[in-house]
Amino acid sequence: MKEITSALANPTIKKLLSYATLEEKVNEEYKKYACLPSRKLYSIEVNGETISCIGVEFLNSKRAVIKHIAVLPRERGKGIGSSMIRFLCKNYNIHSIFAETDKEAVNFYSKFGFQITSLGEECHGVERFLCKFKVK
Repeated sequence: MKEITSALANPTIKKLLSYATLEEKVNEEYKKYACLPSRKLYSIEVNGETISCIGVEFLNSKRAVIKHIAVLPRERGKGIGSSMIRFLCKNYNIHSIFAETDKEAVNFYSKFGFQITSLGEECHGVERFLCKFKVK
């Protein structure tokens, strides 16, 4: 995995982030990774092509929140998302990791071992979920 530190957003990273957040928020979210020391953005490349990214915010030295996680549609189901979470847990010695997501991604987090709690519906009738994982 490679840390993304450039202030100039790579178009592929922007496309991946658009899978994980609203299109109109991509530039704003990318800037947070470039400017805030508590946030880190990583990507995985295969044969020179960026196929996934994970963005995390560190709450403290032992707790983190996954802000964005995305894998190109053709690469999904191969364990890439899980490997990115394991990388973060191992490399940063995190004890617990959290994510907030929609119904579409709940199965991914559940399969990994996250505890899922419904947060109810936000505006526009979209149900949100809090996912919590304690690292063993």
